[in-house]
Amino acid sequence: MDTVLFLKTFEQELKCIEDKIRDTLRLIRSNRPSADLVGDLQVNYYDQWFSVKQLGTLAMLPPRGVQVTVWDKSAIGPITKAIEDAKVGLSVSTDGMTVRATLSALSSERREELAKTVKKETEESRIRIRAARDEAIKKLKTSENEGHISEDILFKTKEKLQKIVEEANQSVEATLDAKLAELQE
Repeated sequence: MDTVLFLKTFEQELKCIEDKIRDTLRLIRSNRPSADLVGDLQVNYYDQWFSVKQLGTLAMLPPRGVQVTVWDKSAIGPITKAIEDAKVGLSVSTDGMTVRATLSALSSERREELAKTVKKETEESRIRIRAARDEAIKKLKTSENEGHISEDILFKTKEKLQKIVEEANQSVEATLDAKLAELQE
């Protein structure tokens, strides 16, 4: 068993878990608007599905707005409908070739609700990290029992494995802290 390759594979597996939690938390709404709130919404335009960003340019309007400048005036209606149907807390208004989506402020109850959701998602990520670690340790012990690696190599590899797990947990924790701070803005 090549322990270096094994550790690299394990590290990539944990990076995937970290990326997934980042993407999941990015989609959870906060008081700060982002182009992601509307950019990937699907719009039925002439019986074809397009994302909003394929039908116009997105811009941020401080403090809580997103502006979509459409390229074709007939896309305004479908884009407005798609944003309203998404139910992400945006109020929509149109003006000529522009659709403005304004994010309403979060109530304290909603902030607490979202914080619980964020914490739940990060805990699930930690569970996936622990499960991956346990599976990796089982593979190492099996490899040792079959005589492919020595006890010393097993011990050193387990130490390196644990360091990788700790780094992944720190990354998940930093992502959680950043999202919780964003929710409190």
